[in-house]
Amino acid sequence: MAPMSQTVVALYGYADARLEYKDARLRFMDARFEYAAAEFESIASSMSVLISSLVFAGTPFLPEETLDMRWTLAIAILILFNLAAVRCKIPTTLDGPFEPVTITFDEKLRGNAVDLPDTDPRIRRRVHGFEPEQISVALSSTYDSVWISWITGESQIGYNIKPLDPKRVATLVRYGLIKQPKLPHEARGYSLVYNQLYPFEGLQNYTSGIIHHVRLTGLKPSTIYYYRCGDPSIPAMSEIFSFKTMPVSGPRSYPGRIGIVADLGLTYNMTTTVSHLIGNKPDLVLLIGDVTYANLYLTNGTSSDCYSCSFSQTPIHETYQLRWDYWGRFMQNLVSKVPMMVVEGNHEIEEQVENQTFVAYRSRFAFPSDESRSSSPFYYSFNAGGIHFIMLGAYVFYNKTADQYKWLEGDLARVDRSTTPWLVAAWHPPWYSSYKAHYREVECMRVAMEELLYSYGVDVVFTGHVHAYERSNRLYNYKLDPCGPVHIMVGDGGNREKMATEYADEPGNCPEPSTTPDPYMGGFCATNFTIGPAAGKFCWDRQPDYSAFRESSFGHGILEVLSLSLSLCKYTYTSIYICLSIYIDTSFLCVCLSVYVLFGVVVVEEEGYINYVKNETWALWTWYRNQDSQSKAGDQIYIVRQPGKCPVRPQVTKGWFSS
Repeated sequence: MAPMSQTVVALYGYADARLEYKDARLRFMDARFEYAAAEFESIASSMSVLISSLVFAGTPFLPEETLDMRWTLAIAILILFNLAAVRCKIPTTLDGPFEPVTITFDEKLRGNAVDLPDTDPRIRRRVHGFEPEQISVALSSTYDSVWISWITGESQIGYNIKPLDPKRVATLVRYGLIKQPKLPHEARGYSLVYNQLYPFEGLQNYTSGIIHHVRLTGLKPSTIYYYRCGDPSIPAMSEIFSFKTMPVSGPRSYPGRIGIVADLGLTYNMTTTVSHLIGNKPDLVLLIGDVTYANLYLTNGTSSDCYSCSFSQTPIHETYQLRWDYWGRFMQNLVSKVPMMVVEGNHEIEEQVENQTFVAYRSRFAFPSDESRSSSPFYYSFNAGGIHFIMLGAYVFYNKTADQYKWLEGDLARVDRSTTPWLVAAWHPPWYSSYKAHYREVECMRVAMEELLYSYGVDVVFTGHVHAYERSNRLYNYKLDPCGPVHIMVGDGGNREKMATEYADEPGNCPEPSTTPDPYMGGFCATNFTIGPAAGKFCWDRQPDYSAFRESSFGHGILEVLSLSLSLCKYTYTSIYICLSIYIDTSFLCVCLSVYVLFGVVVVEEEGYINYVKNETWALWTWYRNQDSQSKAGDQIYIVRQPGKCPVRPQVTKGWFSS
């Protein structure tokens, strides 16, 4: 290797290719890098292999005064096709509050929100007998435990059906660290069958296959495990799948990529969402309610946009429970490998005989309710690396005397921000949305819970329900507040109900206040605003100040809580962009490279490096729209925590909030 005082560049193995440097210069001021203009252009009729080695210390084209810094050595190897330096223009919440932005709706996007037919091979049953299907992974409350779930046997639908006996099949998972036919470890769980019953003439009942849930414990952090599930005595075991455990909780320990999606359904557009989500390689997925939209069907499988259309005399909404099985089969390719955590939406209520609700939701998914000291599958919490996630139920009681509220108080009090600095909450219907659909629908939930969440310093809130995308400025109680959470609504993963395109602030769109309360929870808490630009009104007459960005689009989001050594600045051109961070004297220099194949060495300095980028305070949020190429961002922002300016204040008085 060349001495540290020199740079040795080895170039060989390419013919009829040349690399031109055009109008490139670097200026350095005040011991920090300022990039004035650098453009690297590759002009080649054919290119073989270029290998460059660059050693940073003593690099001849860097000023001598910049070398007296403590910095780490970064070397990469690249085969170059097109090299370009890109300015990292991603905004941060520190730049806010932002002026409201509205992206005009593209009418061409409506076409693909059509359900997959029963005949689609991707949702048909492909196993035999009691072989496992609809296999999924969910997290427990900590890194050392996960849930494995699956279904065996065929579901049945009709008038006189006999449920399968859960005892007929074993509930067993074999797992280990090496992919091999005989996995060394074994765990057993429990199984169940559920029914969806309608005591009305002409409505067909449903009974599920045998649903299995097994909890694996004693796992290592950040480790790939291989597993198979089923009953080896039949034999009826699945193929071998794998999952990766979360990192151990700590201030410098994070899952790399968290996929966020809501209101999926099972449409052609939803398949694009899931395909893009898989392509973004998440380590964890949150599904913020409205899973299958099975309740938009009659019990005979006929699609209907109104409930009980064929049987108007029946007071219970019908469902077609086979849509749950179809959905589980389609999703297996993702959720058998990547843990998915779910919270209920209104389409999961599915009322049936004896006023039972949420039966499919409660039966099909595994929840860390017991592990997080919750008595309910509707609200629970878990850790994933340095993030504490709180999943709340908007369709169970949430007032200050309710079990959910008491549990939330205790859970927040137990959060150790030195171990899990990030606090993220999620529930289905948004508290803050400027769309006409579901406008201020859950004001009673907001009034009951917002002060508690604010006092404990929740950083981000994810919701769905409104079929559009919207990101807020930081706010509390409808006021811009630098210590309030960022509310992000990801309300359309592709479901059949189409997108919300009308805003409450448009002329004639402000709903009558009496029509806004959530029909499932009741209560009326939405009154006219008393202060600010909308004082005396129920709606704003322009996009509200708290709404930073809104767009009617299908898609999914990725939340990345940044590590100390890597920050990603995503720009999508024709090439792939890889963004490195070089640690230089307590600062991070953002470097973006357009590369063809990873194989060579190049480093480009970018103007405006980010000071003090630490993973306990910086996260990158990206919204990916289905109409775009897989890697193109529709909205992107760094969410920055300021624990020094916004300390946790669990014991706050009403006067403090008022002031």
